[in-house]
Amino acid sequence: MAYTGNLWYAQAYQDAVMQLAQQKGSTLRNNVWTKEANSEKVNFERLGATAAVAKTTRYVDTPNVEMTHDRRQVTLVDYHWATTHDWFDDVRMLVDPKGSYVESGAWAMGRTIDDLIIAAALGNSVTGAGANVALPAGQKIVEASTGGMTLAKILNAKRLMDAAEVEPEDRFFVLGSRQLEDLLGVTQITSSDYAAVKALVQGQIDSFLGFRFIRSERLATTGTTKRQCIAFQKKGLGLAIGKDMMTKIDERPDKSYTWQIYLGFSMQATRIEEERVVEVQAHEA
Repeated sequence: MAYTGNLWYAQAYQDAVMQLAQQKGSTLRNNVWTKEANSEKVNFERLGATAAVAKTTRYVDTPNVEMTHDRRQVTLVDYHWATTHDWFDDVRMLVDPKGSYVESGAWAMGRTIDDLIIAAALGNSVTGAGANVALPAGQKIVEASTGGMTLAKILNAKRLMDAAEVEPEDRFFVLGSRQLEDLLGVTQITSSDYAAVKALVQGQIDSFLGFRFIRSERLATTGTTKRQCIAFQKKGLGLAIGKDMMTKIDERPDKSYTWQIYLGFSMQATRIEEERVVEVQAHEA
């Protein structure tokens, strides 16, 4: 890509840096289960449910209830971002852009974290034995026609989680701006008289039916018209962190002492339990 720093030279009469519209970092990282590790592969351990044993007589032998252990495994992936700023340009710019460069890079890296989490939610997870596990069809609310996001779909996602005894706390619903627009048109949600629904917050639905709504424009589509929204409980998705976000600003002697801004991390996400994740499709015209 051609150098464009000259657009900030003094003749432009700029006295501040304006970041263009963009998602400012990760919106999902704090809503999933995170685990730090110092290894290439990271395991999220799982423990199956058990059942009590009836005690039918006195002095019966103590039962030994066998526990079911398995795991979901991820392999860390590395991402980095860097840009340079020549000292030669300092005298031609009205602002020092290095701080804004760091900010822009951090936002880009944060969006990558969201991409990892979204891909893990709907893609294959990997067992400790290396087998792929797809999200079952029963965990997908498919839109075969032209229906957008509806109250019925939210209720269906809630029913699936309730039926699987998923904890009612820390449930989230990730959707796009078009789906939010669909929901704002639902009278039951915008009405202050409907159940215990929270009021709208600055034009966005904060929570409803036990889900906290998160808007993301990074959700994928099936084909081009069905947005794949995600309902999940926090323990259903895991983010393994081998190396958290690192930032370095250094002079490079090999490049005429140009300043270099560098960011990097080593992470990967996985779906830990299928019952805690529901794909909810909504048509977009």
